[in-house]
Order: sequence, then structure tokens, then C-alpha cells
Amino acid sequence: MGSGHAHRLYRHGHSPVHGLPPHTKLAATFAFVVVVVSTPREAMWAFGLYALLLAAVAYAARVPASFLLKRLLIEVPFVAFAVLMPFVAEGERVGVLGVSLSVNGLWGAWNVLAKGTLGVAASVLLASTTELRALLLGLQRLRLPPLLVQIASFMIRYGDVIADEMRRMRIARESRGFEARGVRHWGVLAKSAGALFIRSYERGERVHLAMVSRGYAGSMPVIDEATASRAQWSYALALPCAALVVCLLGWTL
Repeated sequence: MGSGHAHRLYRHGHSPVHGLPPHTKLAATFAFVVVVVSTPREAMWAFGLYALLLAAVAYAARVPASFLLKRLLIEVPFVAFAVLMPFVAEGERVGVLGVSLSVNGLWGAWNVLAKGTLGVAASVLLASTTELRALLLGLQRLRLPPLLVQIASFMIRYGDVIADEMRRMRIARESRGFEARGVRHWGVLAKSAGALFIRSYERGERVHLAMVSRGYAGSMPVIDEATASRAQWSYALALPCAALVVCLLGWTL
């Protein structure tokens, strides 16, 4: 799968959560999100318990709250969408501070915010305790189609190449006194985007030819084999199992 690849979400550490095999963490995160989504929105207390479970995982992984909260900003567009729901949804209305809001919209906004935030938080915890290379190995271990794993691997690695190329092009423009200040500069930016596309396409062809010349025949060699013991599976699945208990209580109480 190639050499190690660090990413901004990853936080280096030696906690018990960091030490778990990647496929166990992937399975646990997916199961946790499924349980959260299956929880009735009316069981508001259940979502509080889910948050406590994630806080316990963050504590075990030694991930600071500030680190986690900053990464949660990625869900701001969903928050904006949820805020609009009480105003545009139809059905029974209720007055809140003199503003008429939809009851269904309020429940829908709560549903999106609660489940979305928990899902994003679980994903951030997964990314902050697992390197990208390990995630790809985990996906491969979980029998995800090899072609999809390869596409994800190339996308991750080539994304950094394109970002670095964009940075060099920006520095080149600024060294020549260019500053994008309005619509009249969009032409230059469009030409830069076109040049970036051509360079990226040509580089992709060269990389493919280099891989073929080294024996690539549609599959990547597996350098590391990720395995997990029964104890490690039990440790990883403790989170979704505890969440499942909360979910069942939410449906019965």
C-alpha cells in the first residue's frame, strides 16, 4: 500500500485506542453510527449518553476536547441547514420567542444536529487515532472491493500532489505581483486551473506508465497484514455494544 502517509486529522499517540487494529475501529465506528441513526429522535437522553460514550473514547485515546471541537467545524453547513428547517417545514406550528416555528421542523433540526454531530465526532475520533495507510489496510481487511481501495489510495496520495502544485502556482503568481481582488482577475485564475488540470493529467499518465513498467497489473501488493485478536475485537466493539443497549432502551422506555 506504499509508505506511511500522515494527515492533519491524525494525532500521534500510544493510547490503547491507537493500538487497535484499523479494521476493528472501522467496524466499531460504522456500527456505532448505525445505532445512533436508528435511535428515535424523541429519546433525547439517549444522545446525551452517546456523547458521554464518545467522551470516554476520547479520554482513552488522549484526544483533547479542543482538538475534537475544532474538527467538528466541518459540519457547519449541516448546522445551517438544520437551523432553517423549523422555518420552512410544514405542519403544526408553535410560537418560540414570538416566532412561529414548525414542530416537525424543530424535531427534524434536532434529529439532524444530534445524529450528525455524533457521527462526525465518531469519524473524527477514528481519523485522529488511525493513520490513512492503516485505514486503507483496514478497508482491505474488511473485504472492501480492491478496486475501491486502490482508488481511495491514489486519491489520497494524488490529492497532496495537486495541493502542492497549486501552492507552487500561487507562489509563482504572487512573485509576479498578481493578487486576485475582483471579477477581472477570474480569467487568470481560470487559466491557472486549466494549466493545473493539464499538468495533473500528464503526471497521472506518467505515474501509470511507471507503475506498469514495475509490474503493476491491476492490484497492489499487501505489505502489512492487519490481524486482530479476540480481545482487541472485544475492546473495539465495546462502544457500539454499549450504544446498542442505549438504543434499545430508547425504543422501549
